[in-house]
Amino acid sequence: MTAPARPGWRRLWRPSHPLFWLMLFFNVLSSLGAWAMRILPLSDLGLLVIGGMALGNAILGLMVMARLWRLP
Repeated sequence: MTAPARPGWRRLWRPSHPLFWLMLFFNVLSSLGAWAMRILPLSDLGLLVIGGMALGNAILGLMVMARLWRLP
């Protein structure tokens, strides 16, 4: 008798599914935002705007990841 296979991280790696690419897009955007905040000389308002957008993209990426994880 064999144990049932655990899906693990393979549930997220689905290059044929559009949600996979959307998750990657949001993660890349949040990384670019974090990079811009670190490297570019921004004013306080610029830091708030770029930081808010980066945080929003990270949250959206996590939401898409959770939805992709729950799909069969």
